[in-house]
Amino acid sequence: MPIVVNLDVMMARRKMSLNELSERVGLTLANLSILKTGKAKAIRFSTLEAICEVLNCQPGDILEYQPETEIKDQ
Repeated sequence: MPIVVNLDVMMARRKMSLNELSERVGLTLANLSILKTGKAKAIRFSTLEAICEVLNCQPGDILEYQPETEIKDQ
């Protein structure tokens, strides 16, 4: 998948646990875990907005585009 989710990186930078983020954003642990592991197929803008607000970051800090060739090289 060419979109890489760096949610774990931003959470580490903000020293925030998945439990705390879940409570503050209003999402279940299961849904946040799916997003964090990169298994999500989509994300609502309202969810992305809430995560960015809580983590004080930009969408580009969480979502990154990597062409297929870069992913295969890793």
